[in-house]
Amino acid sequence: MTGPILVARGDELLRYSFPSPHPLGRQRLERFYQMLDSEKLGYVRYVKPVKATRETITLFHTERYVSFVEKMSEVGSGYLDYGDTPAFPGCYEAAAYVVGTTIHLLDKVLDEGVKAFNPMGGLHHARRDRAGGFCIFNDAGVAIEYLLRKAGITNVAYIDIDAHHGDGVCYEFYDDDRLIFADIHQDGRTLYPGTGFRDETGTGKARGLKLNIPIPPFSSDEEFFNAFREVENFLEGHRFDFILFQCGADGVEGDPITSLQYSPKAHSYAARRLAEIADRKCGGRVLAMGGGGYNPDNVGRAWLAVVKGLAGEV
Repeated sequence: MTGPILVARGDELLRYSFPSPHPLGRQRLERFYQMLDSEKLGYVRYVKPVKATRETITLFHTERYVSFVEKMSEVGSGYLDYGDTPAFPGCYEAAAYVVGTTIHLLDKVLDEGVKAFNPMGGLHHARRDRAGGFCIFNDAGVAIEYLLRKAGITNVAYIDIDAHHGDGVCYEFYDDDRLIFADIHQDGRTLYPGTGFRDETGTGKARGLKLNIPIPPFSSDEEFFNAFREVENFLEGHRFDFILFQCGADGVEGDPITSLQYSPKAHSYAARRLAEIADRKCGGRVLAMGGGGYNPDNVGRAWLAVVKGLAGEV
């Protein structure tokens, strides 16, 4: 372990919580923080959330869509998409805090040489012009644009182990050869968003730079480890200056809306290996983002494993 692990924490992140009985609520983060507190990890340093400016959000999202979210946030009801992502009072501000916190942590990683985790981040389904899959603003997409356009980064590696395919990142950068993309997810023929197949490898100059690994329902750690070794080999073949890691916990056995059967060992392994790869290939620069997960105990155990993995603990 070479330094502190920064973890975003504050009531502002808990605001990104849809009205019950929606599966994405504040209890996920609350359970994670409870478990993290109980471990008393001396290397964890908490960082307060930061609200993104409109200028930052529109690095990825269209002005028209951002204005739509602002309006719906004031209305406080209805849907931001086809029915998965409801508006609620203050949803614009809640989503802006997720984006701003991810960008704030990026700057910390770049400036201080630390590793960091935004547990409310990783909202990977939102597209440039629309919401999707519980995701209002795509903080990962904003982060990629920020790194490439504002931070002087040449190439970014994005690794996603959420049970759901990260379509909002994959397709919005599908022809961009500056993004190395690898995604392990439950087969899209059995789970939202129904995408992320083996033959989807990028277009133009980016052909071969997008690795989609769909795995069957009920896959366990063994299948995950096999898939992640393929990700590691893929990363070894490319240059990049920063790693973004979306570590959704909805692949852990017992999640109410997916069919995968990982244990938190999957998250521990992935975080530890990516930290090692980052140390060797890109100056240790890695930022984790929480993503999905709808069983609070699973979320707590998986993300605790991510924090420990980033610190080099087995």
